[in-house]
Parts: sequence; C-alpha cells; structure tokens
Amino acid sequence: MFDFGKWTSAFNDWLLGVGMSDWLAVIIECVLIGVAVLGVYTVLALFYILYERKLCAWFQCRLGPMRVGPWGLLQVFADMFKILIKELISLKGTDRFLFKLAPYIVITSSVVMLACLPWGNGLQIIDWNIGIFFVLAVSSVGVLGILLAGWSSNNKYTLIGAMRSGAQMISYEISLGLAIMTIVLMCGSMNISDIVNGQADGWYIFKGHIPAFIAFLIYVIAATAETNRGPFDLPEAEHELTAGYHTEYSGIHFGFFYLAEYLNLFIVSGIATLMFLGGWMPLHVTGWDGFNNVMDLIPSPIWFVLKAFFISFVIIWFKWTFPRVRIDQLLAFEWKYLMPFALANMLLMTLCVAFGWHF
Repeated sequence: MFDFGKWTSAFNDWLLGVGMSDWLAVIIECVLIGVAVLGVYTVLALFYILYERKLCAWFQCRLGPMRVGPWGLLQVFADMFKILIKELISLKGTDRFLFKLAPYIVITSSVVMLACLPWGNGLQIIDWNIGIFFVLAVSSVGVLGILLAGWSSNNKYTLIGAMRSGAQMISYEISLGLAIMTIVLMCGSMNISDIVNGQADGWYIFKGHIPAFIAFLIYVIAATAETNRGPFDLPEAEHELTAGYHTEYSGIHFGFFYLAEYLNLFIVSGIATLMFLGGWMPLHVTGWDGFNNVMDLIPSPIWFVLKAFFISFVIIWFKWTFPRVRIDQLLAFEWKYLMPFALANMLLMTLCVAFGWHF
C-alpha cells in the first residue's frame, strides 16, 4: 500500500531545503498538524452527531432530521452555531475556576488521544514504543474533568452524575486495558505501528483464535461503558439526574462535553480497529490474488475510517436496543463477571502464545 510517510518526509525536506532552520521547520509542522487535528476533530464530531441521529431514526422506523438542508445534512451546522452563540452562564455558589476548567480537561484528553491514532500507512503524528500505554494513560485523564464538573457545579444532580461516571469509567478501564493487553501479549509490542504491521497477513481477531475474539467482545462492552453510552449512560440518566454532570453548563462549555462524547466514540472505535481489525490493513483472502490486488488499491485511511465507523455503528446499536441498567447492576457486571473473564482470557492468550496455538 502507498506509504504516506513519503509525503510528510518530502514536505519536511522541502522546508529545510528553502533555508529554514530545524527548529523553525518543526514549529511550522507542529502548527499545521495542530490545525489539521482540530479540523478533523470538528468534522468528525459533526458527522457523528448526524450519524447517530440517522441511525436512531432508522432503528425507530422514522426519518430523523430532514428539514435543514437536503436530507437534513445541515442540521448539525445549525446546532453548532446555536451552541456557539449561546450565553455562558455563571451560577452562584460554584467554584468558578474549576467549573470553567473542567470542559477543557475533557476536550484536551480527547484531542490528544485522537492525535495518537495512526490513520494510515505513514499517517501518524506520535509513534512511540509505548504508544498504546500512552493512549490508555491519557484516556484516564478525561474522568478528572467530569469529576471536577460535577463537584464544582454545586448541584446534587451533577455531583451524583459525576460520582457515577467516575466509578463507572475507573471500573471499566480495567477490563478495557485487559482486553488490549491480550492483543499486546500476542503481538509482543506496545507500539501501535508494530501492532498494525503484525496484521499484514491476517487481522488479530482471526489470527488469535478464541481469546482474540473474546477480547474483542470484552473491549466493545467496556468501551461502551467507558464512553458513558447506553445502556451504560447512568451518569446522564435524564429521568433521574436531569442531564448528569453537565446539567449546569451552557454554550460552548456544554458543547465541549458534547463533542468529547462523540469523539470518544470514534476514538474507542479506532483503537478497536487498530488492535483487532488490522487498522489500515486491507481485507485479504488467501488464494484470492485478484480480490487482494483490488483491496490494495483502496487507500489505507479509507480502510481505517470505514472499520472505525462499523465499530461505532455496533456501539450505537447497543444504545438504541438495550434498556438502561441500574448503577448496581453496572458495577456488579464489571467486578463480578467482565473483569474476571478478561483476566482468564488473557491467561488463555498467554498459553496460546507460549505454545504457538495461533495462526
């Protein structure tokens, strides 16, 4: 497949070739990358809002947004402008500094995780030998913003929602990490590029036999809970907590929470794609050379995005299919069933790797 790293290297060489010093070239590249990440972040958020609305309507046998623009495609832009022009309300009794800081912590954690995802062959911003460990570490920062938002709002509903979210996200991070570590054991590396390149001759969900498939199921369930999505959306339970931890937020501050929720959906879907579905690797079938050659013609970023959208579709499907569970059921399912099962599955993968029981 085409290596996009040739383009980035050529651009870097061009900057140095026109007489720029190394530090100035690095600054220009960082600024351009930052603008690109923020642009992709905004476009993805707008797409996912419309994506879920249309899927929700499809599941409920209706049309969804149809009035603003053709087929309702401009509805998300109308909502975006509406949020941008709304007033930022400061409430009495709140910790104003932490109240304003919380949404920025949530959005920063989300943007950094997005920057760590390799979108294609040679299209990665950060490529460390502990890349997946860094992603897991950054993902745990977002819960701090949620806890600060709930506590600083000086509202009993926001506090209960934040406490629920903290307990839920910290609990399900364990199963999420164990599912990822199961694949790390099989690959033998925590470098995201190495994990993807190891799937050139077959995706891990197929190469890893039963343990890899079980890890994939555990990951999808834990990721759904980690992103506070139904049926695990207890922190935002409308019939109990109004809107949960962001009840008192308005304007762009509420928009930050809203955007981070949808982008986290894409991020967990992207990580699942990289760990289990080959990342940007195309679909190959042994013996079908003509089919494989056609698949290689599809650019690697398209493979990554389509796979991530498929995982997102499954997670959205969960929300509009299953009823919301109680908080005690949510935590009991994690600590009594999901985490022990993930530990046993990781042990099984260890045995498979030790004895060579995989493709």
